[in-house]
Amino acid sequence: MMQSRTHTCNELRIANAGEKVKIVGWMENVRMVGSNFAFVVVRDFYGTTQVVIENEDLIAQIKGINKESTISVEGVVRARENPNPKQDTGEIEIVPEKIDVLGKCRYNELPFEINRSRDADEAQRLKYRYLDLRNPEVKKNIILRCNVVSAIRQAMTEHGFLEITTPILTASSPEGARDYLVPARKHPGKFYALPQAPQQFKQLLMTSGFDRYFQIAPCFRDEDARGDRSPGEFYQLDMEMAFATQEDVFAVLEDVLPPIFAKYGTYNIASSAPFRRIPYLEALEKYGSDKPDLRIDLIIEDITDLVQGTEFGPFAAGNTVKAVAATGCDLTRKNIDKLCADVEVQAGFKPYWFKLDENGELAGGVAKFLSDRKASLVEKLGLEPGTLVMVSAGKKDEAVKTAGVMRKMLGAACPNHMDKERYEFCWIVDFPMYEIGEESGELEFCHNPFSMPSGGLEVLLAAERGEVDPLTITADQYDLVCNGVELSSGAVRNHDPDIMIKAFEFVRLGEEDVKAKFPAMYNAFCYGAPPHAGIAPGIDRMVMLLSGEESIREVIAFPMNKNATDLMIGAPSKVEQKQLDELHIAVTAEE
Repeated sequence: MMQSRTHTCNELRIANAGEKVKIVGWMENVRMVGSNFAFVVVRDFYGTTQVVIENEDLIAQIKGINKESTISVEGVVRARENPNPKQDTGEIEIVPEKIDVLGKCRYNELPFEINRSRDADEAQRLKYRYLDLRNPEVKKNIILRCNVVSAIRQAMTEHGFLEITTPILTASSPEGARDYLVPARKHPGKFYALPQAPQQFKQLLMTSGFDRYFQIAPCFRDEDARGDRSPGEFYQLDMEMAFATQEDVFAVLEDVLPPIFAKYGTYNIASSAPFRRIPYLEALEKYGSDKPDLRIDLIIEDITDLVQGTEFGPFAAGNTVKAVAATGCDLTRKNIDKLCADVEVQAGFKPYWFKLDENGELAGGVAKFLSDRKASLVEKLGLEPGTLVMVSAGKKDEAVKTAGVMRKMLGAACPNHMDKERYEFCWIVDFPMYEIGEESGELEFCHNPFSMPSGGLEVLLAAERGEVDPLTITADQYDLVCNGVELSSGAVRNHDPDIMIKAFEFVRLGEEDVKAKFPAMYNAFCYGAPPHAGIAPGIDRMVMLLSGEESIREVIAFPMNKNATDLMIGAPSKVEQKQLDELHIAVTAEE
């Protein structure tokens, strides 16, 4: 017996015919047939069961019960006259002897029909999330998430990792996003910060002598929402390994992730080890992105030298010109125009196009400017009759970005160039250590500031002497990408205080700044730190990929909306003046 029931609503079968049973759940639907016959569908976590009421008293009772009330039904199982093969319990029904209301739904009208909640307005779904989650189609994503997390925990434990929880209340640090701050009542004017990641703590665990750490870690960042990013909080598989190299980290995830993706994913094919390693600059050149979707077989080619000197303005000297050629892409002129428009919307820059028609001639789009370059274009791009070529032109960054979008959209538009039903992993490696900040115009860290520069202290000293351009220094950093989605960033850590100080000097932070901002880590490294490396794949993004959902909110039990508002709970909210006074906080501006 389970709790107050003998069976769940997905448990009874024809073998149970004749048994007296008790089920409990939500009254999903009632269908009256005349005045003395009714069909009731009862739903619980596990499934649904049909109840057939033939008793006048029970029919009168059921008429007074609103849908989505919780009820218990006691009665006898019998075979259905008309079985429903689409329902697990479709061969049986229950003839009730007693019906009790366990929790009354007090509303005649629901905000949306439970089984069609995904068609409702998202704001309504989030406000009544507890009703939305009753929809089996919504609930299955949360169940999937539980199963995936459980499988990850088991796999990491089997690989010798210890699960260790790290603090939630910590100090603010420059991780790259805005912190959520928590006022410290006992320390007026000071604040805790919710961790953007357990970065410092997991590195400190390595200096403490723990060899392999992992955690399903909550992380908090005050940033805007995207389709693949939830505002406020998210979870990641945080891991770190002592005395480890980049390849050691790769080996663990290449062993852990493919079986989980193959077992729980929408597709049952996942890359096997080793995953492809693609240098960052090569990824931009070939795929126009540092998170390429390798299910698409299209490659970007640079045709700058071939088209310069034409009369087409965007191909003028000084501009970079990129091309993506798709053979067998039989799109109409109308579809090509729409494809170009969609690329422009997503990339922010206009693409161009031409074809090699069935007669072997350049046609359409910008073909008239390229007729005298036909032979070289055919050779460079491997053109065959019926090939569609999309072209981007402009400053190098603009042309590369646009080409990346072209490649992605062409792949989706031309089925022969994209094998959708699989999970293709790759590692993006050799990231730049530094970049020029868009806002500051000065040298900044490109990725994680705690990463080891490739070449160690020697390359930093060479850059200091002017022998090496700091922008050419790469770091032992890596991203894990699957189907065009960045699952994670990781790195071999900078565990040497001398190298750390020199690395920070390039971004205008001296030794005293490093000691002040990262006192625990700096001091710990001065006591003999092991070389260590780690990574942190996002759980939310991983489950989103596995479920085939487009929005990350579909795989989170209680997500916020795009404005980082919890419409169900009402957060963020105002607090009483007494609470503000205790925290020595004055609200100077109200929304």
